[in-house]
Amino acid sequence: MKKLLTLFVLCSSILVSAQAIPVRVVQSDHGFTLMRGGEPYYIRGAGGHDNLDELLVLGGNSIRTWSAEDAGEILDAAEAHGLTVMFGLWVQHERHGFNYNDETAVQAQLDHFREIVTTYKDHPALLLWGVGNEVDLFYSNTKVWDAVQDIAAMIHEVDPNHPTSTVTAGIDSTEIYLIKTRAPDIDIFACNTYGDLYKTPSNIIKYGWEGPFIIAEWGPNGHWEVEKTEWGAPIEQTSTEKAESYGSRYGNYIASYRDQCIGSYVFLWGQKQETTSTWYGLFTEGGNPTEPLDRLYAAWQGEEPMNAAPSIASLTLDNRTASNSIYLKAEDVYEAAVVFSDDRNDVDVDWFVYSESTAQSAGGDFEDAIPPVLGLFSRRGDNSARFRAPEEEGAYRLYVFITDDAGKVAYANIPFYVNPRLESDPPARSIRLKPQSLDIPAP
Repeated sequence: MKKLLTLFVLCSSILVSAQAIPVRVVQSDHGFTLMRGGEPYYIRGAGGHDNLDELLVLGGNSIRTWSAEDAGEILDAAEAHGLTVMFGLWVQHERHGFNYNDETAVQAQLDHFREIVTTYKDHPALLLWGVGNEVDLFYSNTKVWDAVQDIAAMIHEVDPNHPTSTVTAGIDSTEIYLIKTRAPDIDIFACNTYGDLYKTPSNIIKYGWEGPFIIAEWGPNGHWEVEKTEWGAPIEQTSTEKAESYGSRYGNYIASYRDQCIGSYVFLWGQKQETTSTWYGLFTEGGNPTEPLDRLYAAWQGEEPMNAAPSIASLTLDNRTASNSIYLKAEDVYEAAVVFSDDRNDVDVDWFVYSESTAQSAGGDFEDAIPPVLGLFSRRGDNSARFRAPEEEGAYRLYVFITDDAGKVAYANIPFYVNPRLESDPPARSIRLKPQSLDIPAP
């Protein structure tokens, strides 16, 4: 009897834990509020599903996914941490070859999503559905919005407890019009925006969206939005420059629109190669938190962190900055210097050279990681490094990573182009190289 009672209690607890927590949007004289389980819920979210303990420490409460891959594990992990999930349904892109004139394929996609929604609709960590991500990127067939509508309507039929959203790549008036007229079952408009965040919320309102909205991705200036070298390499902000922009952008263009903006998801809560290995990730490949997270902590918690990450004032190569479009001669020796500060003066400084990415991807598509070029450095110190330019002509980047004793990382990189040696050039100076192990983790 005791065993049966224990089994009954266990089964009952499983059933209770599998019950949906209702989420809805409420409008009042003060604007829009997302209500979860009857309580106001403002999204302080992150795009990604790793480093959940760190998200809690910083004051985050939600994560965003882009597809149903590993959905069960991600939802369970979020629930275990007291977090919610904006569950992404990966609506196929025209730019990847999907044809929205193919009614059979469109119906198959809808049927596939019906199975997913039916499977996960009652998970207590579920917050809302993200119907597609940037389906408007490089597209021409507006029938995709009919497909988005069919998916959103299906969700309302199958799952009455969670609202729907769709995410665009930036914003223009045509997108707002098409979503309003072709996809009326979308409850929440969502937008991915980077350098244009300063004008995105006001434009969403100006272009006629009258409901709630979410900033579904935001972060540093995008690689398409920055100054480039003469050979076309985008110049990445340092972690210090990014940190400053994260703090100001959140306060000025997200939190200040709380009457209509019901929250946001910072990008990327993890690490990935996209143009560079550091451009969007808020963590290193080894899982270390980077400097911009201090600004998120201050924004979400309302106070400064006890231990600030290192901060970089400048990085130069051959006494020049990235905006100088630096050309080096193959196999010649050059000096790099970094100026930084750290609260506790206890840091490790690492220097690397990487080949420039040649990937032509867009919209966050997969890029292969790039290994470091080894055997170049004769000195790698805390404030400077000496290295020999690679033999092979081409575009490269010099990186510096500064890690404090708490594991927080500041970083910067500077692009340079190697010109080949000519027969008329004097012999390259010989230097004693400092070993750089093959097992050094990529940043």
